[in-house]
Amino acid sequence: MTNHNVRVTSEIGRLRRLLVHSPDAGIGKIVPRIKEQLLYDDIVYLEKMQQEYGEYLKILLCFLDQDKIKGKANDPTYQEASRNNSFDSDYVLKVEEMLTRILHNEDVKYLLVPSVCAIEKCGLRVQKRLLEMEPAQLANTLITGILEDNGKDVFIFAPVPNLIFTRDIGITIHDHILLSKPYEDARDREALLFKYIAHFELLKQTTSQQPDELAQQVIELQEPNPFFLSSEEEAAEKMVTIEGGDVMMISPRHLLVGLSERTSMAAAERLMEEVFSNNIIQKVSVVKIPRRRAYMHIDTVFTQVKKDTWILFSPFSKKEMLNRSNKFDFDGAISGKRSEPVYNVEITQFIRLDEGNGNFSVSINKLSYLDDLMEQISKEDFGATHCEVIPSAGGEFPYSEREQWTDACNFLALREGVVVGYDRNVKTEEEFRKRGFAVMQSAEIIEQVENGKDINEVVNGDTLILLPSAELSRARGGTHCMSMPLLRDEVSVQA
Repeated sequence: MTNHNVRVTSEIGRLRRLLVHSPDAGIGKIVPRIKEQLLYDDIVYLEKMQQEYGEYLKILLCFLDQDKIKGKANDPTYQEASRNNSFDSDYVLKVEEMLTRILHNEDVKYLLVPSVCAIEKCGLRVQKRLLEMEPAQLANTLITGILEDNGKDVFIFAPVPNLIFTRDIGITIHDHILLSKPYEDARDREALLFKYIAHFELLKQTTSQQPDELAQQVIELQEPNPFFLSSEEEAAEKMVTIEGGDVMMISPRHLLVGLSERTSMAAAERLMEEVFSNNIIQKVSVVKIPRRRAYMHIDTVFTQVKKDTWILFSPFSKKEMLNRSNKFDFDGAISGKRSEPVYNVEITQFIRLDEGNGNFSVSINKLSYLDDLMEQISKEDFGATHCEVIPSAGGEFPYSEREQWTDACNFLALREGVVVGYDRNVKTEEEFRKRGFAVMQSAEIIEQVENGKDINEVVNGDTLILLPSAELSRARGGTHCMSMPLLRDEVSVQA
């Protein structure tokens, strides 16, 4: 049995269904002294952030569920939905709405609430009060950490501001959902909430004691046993941490996994074992990037735009890496130490070779540059005749570094060649224009669809859609981060 509402086999197939989360009240309660602890680089102006996110939601509706927006410019119901960023779509799914649905099931509620209270170290009185709440109020409290007491907001546990980056709580691999295991404790609650949403809403698992076939579509990675007997050094080496920004379902046979600040070697190994043993994937390319806050996941360094087109943080490009390697390291010659490899990348490919009767072996291939990986994917996976790698900000210093910081390499493909990103990365925008892409502001697209135009009349051909991003960019994640695709159309690939 398979749930056919969950299937992704590429990064660029036409997007049909995804999971998102609007900035919630908890984000507006972060104080400066704990922002780093909650993985934010700044405190944000919540109302402005919600307005910007509202344009993101409307762009998603234009492409995924345009009946919710087309011709609705003067519809009072639509205007109210716009004010609340709540459109009740079956295609643009909201975390809080999914959570509310599963909490109507008493079995699920009595499983989930004690689990949240355990990781948040809540007392039994708080747990009892949570269990007495109505589903909608409870869902909001589990996300924001805010409990209303005599008309006042009271924190019972910390907010989870990173939940707007739904990419990181899970990733769809064919018809399976990989659950994240966050590197930072600040993301544990959101990972737990999504685990229940995945099982009991997205895959419609029951809570009976009988095995549920749909539960087999969930991939949950665990540390090897007996992990609890390991020393601190052994535990650090075996720790399984993985986040969705480091996993790309790139083509039906090919998965990319990043080793970064947030995803561990042990996790990549366990995931590869899982997808190879179950014959879900035939090739896994492991991309190791430096452990830096500036590029915490591989999708902050590159994303795919078309079969033959990619955007790449220019210091990681083959051209710039070769230029650096040819320069004499004067400081290193004197000190005896090489300069820190800030932009070094290592790519190791593992290819599953079927030997029949369920047996397989694994061959290994090495690549030196991300450009080579992209060209290989474009030509071998998608049958393209060439590969275009767009350098962020045209490779111009200091703009390439500045724009990567505000997610110039992090785009969500709504369909092949139509991507959405932030409006502040003007040098990168110029590079798209040079390559024949139309560039449109989100507001002009939304206005035309609201006034009755079909989205395919408004947007045709290769297009870069730009969102307002003054506050969204402060959260340190782009449109790719703010999406968890659940269903995409198939893209034609090489056999």
